[in-house]
Amino acid sequence: MTKRIKGSCTTILVGKKASIDGSTMIARNEDGAGPLNPQKFVVIKPEDQPKHYKSVLSPVEIDLPENPLRYTSTPDATDGRGIWAGAGINSDNVAMTATETITSNSRILGVDPLVADGIGEEDITTITLPYIHSAREGVKRLGALLEKYGTYEMNAMAFSDKDEVWYFESIAGHHWAAIRIPDDAYVIAPNRFNIDQYDFDSEDTLFASDLPELIEKNHLNPDPDQVNLRHIFGSATIKDTRYNNPRAWYGQKYFNPEIDQSPIDQDLPFICRTSKKISVEDMKFVLSSHYQNTPYDPYGTGTEDEKKQFRPIGINRNQELHILQIRSDVPAEIAGVHWLAFGPNTFNAPVPFYANVNDTPDAYRKTTGECDPTAMYWLTNVLALMGDNNFGLYEDQENLFEENTVADCRHLQMETDKVATQQTDVSKYLESVNNQMSDVAMAYANKLLGQMLALGEPQMKLQFTLND
Repeated sequence: MTKRIKGSCTTILVGKKASIDGSTMIARNEDGAGPLNPQKFVVIKPEDQPKHYKSVLSPVEIDLPENPLRYTSTPDATDGRGIWAGAGINSDNVAMTATETITSNSRILGVDPLVADGIGEEDITTITLPYIHSAREGVKRLGALLEKYGTYEMNAMAFSDKDEVWYFESIAGHHWAAIRIPDDAYVIAPNRFNIDQYDFDSEDTLFASDLPELIEKNHLNPDPDQVNLRHIFGSATIKDTRYNNPRAWYGQKYFNPEIDQSPIDQDLPFICRTSKKISVEDMKFVLSSHYQNTPYDPYGTGTEDEKKQFRPIGINRNQELHILQIRSDVPAEIAGVHWLAFGPNTFNAPVPFYANVNDTPDAYRKTTGECDPTAMYWLTNVLALMGDNNFGLYEDQENLFEENTVADCRHLQMETDKVATQQTDVSKYLESVNNQMSDVAMAYANKLLGQMLALGEPQMKLQFTLND
């Protein structure tokens, strides 16, 4: 069996009444166990989807349903550890992100141990996303898979369609709970069990059928007057105060600066609301953030201890960032937008790729395990390594690079939205537009590289001035 590894991601969810344009959005940083885990962006067509699925990290094998849907996917670019299709949008405009590694506790693991031969992050998108026609249906399918096969790790997933956003957390070996995110709310979820207040009688919750009985029978609830799933199934450790809670704190501070909270608070809220409508740019800022304007910024002016105190959201282990947007104010053929950026998020720019396509741009699809600056994954990592060396020197250029890339791609998207459905072959046309967006992003990234070289080379230590 191949050695199992765990990523440590950050998820943001936005309901349709909380977003600036009425779309639903689910987003996540896919963070690897270490830097440099090459990623690619592909489309899985029905004929390419396996009928019999075999895991690599587990002996589990699953017969899959007939008639899978086409879907976008961001799998690992190298072989040997399985697919790891971290996120995608299927041809019915249902989005899925999987997974956010979460925490547990010995009480529930003693009741329902993890299953060594079960399913895990490697498998979940591939065996779920092609077979669902709504976000709610995604929750039910994944729940049934977990109950049948079990899992060897605790994970959280999210689903969305144009109307609903659902957040799903696995519980120990075979159990699970999910909650519909209110339309006017947002969520920031780090690597811990996140769902707090829970109502088993609500139409906006779904769960393993025996979950209430399991809690009662095994005396799992520490609270005498509430059902708080984080208290029942999650953790409240010292690691949470340094690794997890500060990320939720900073994201909530960004959206709700009027609220005074502590970065180490174990009970930061799960469901949040803000008076400001949330944009893709807002989500990207939070997912790239490193505690700017606080003493905890690794690039800031705090003490060395302060700068290392909390784990930032933007980090060198960011492999790819996706913001899966399902729009409701455009025709279904162009409603799904798979915003995508590769590499450390402080040094990249998200591109709004249309999901209704059969192929993806070369610069995003043809990633290999060898460094290749013609592939966006590798180019972004080069920019990140250079930028990290002297962040203050390059910060303005990086910010302009991201602003200009997103602005030009947004303009192209707006022009495309006007005419796309008039095309004879809509998918083919959207592929050509995605290629143009890729070209825009690559051009701006290479321009940034040139600017960084011009600024950085005079700072090299390998120099000597001759006054002759």
